[in-house]
Amino acid sequence: MFHIGRARVRILMGDVSEQDTDAIAIAANDRLWMSGTIANAVKQKAGEDVETLAMKQGPAPIGSVVVTDGGGLNAKFLMHVVIMGQDIKTSYDNIKEGVISLVRKSDELGLASISMPALGTDVAKFPAHEAAKSIIDGIIDSLLDAENIREIRIVLRNEGIYKTFVQEFEKQFSR
Repeated sequence: MFHIGRARVRILMGDVSEQDTDAIAIAANDRLWMSGTIANAVKQKAGEDVETLAMKQGPAPIGSVVVTDGGGLNAKFLMHVVIMGQDIKTSYDNIKEGVISLVRKSDELGLASISMPALGTDVAKFPAHEAAKSIIDGIIDSLLDAENIREIRIVLRNEGIYKTFVQEFEKQFSR
């Protein structure tokens, strides 16, 4: 566990769709259709309506967040973090901007907790160590100003990605 401002950041093994936080975030493309392993698992639990509701708000600019209700999830909101276009490619900057938007929008909504996967590592196949760096930098750049957020969970389903995220966080916070 790591502390940034008034919040703690936890890296966990598990299924992001099963988290009981105020919001669950997933990576999204600019048209907001939900594909990929993680988005499909979330859609199965949340219900098809979350995708329809998100798509009605698109297209959305890369780096933005589209908010829908959580449907059948244990979360009030599902946050669609737009980190890629139709080419399904992302970058350090796209992920960082998306995380900043996620934290700011969640704080604006008065949310205390957010769960997210390793954004960019599923469909976009972005390297885990680079995704970890961009997520860390986005969290640091936005969480210090947050008034409401008390916890961010990064929930990972792959042990290799989990170890990579822990190593990157330890590097960042051991300075």
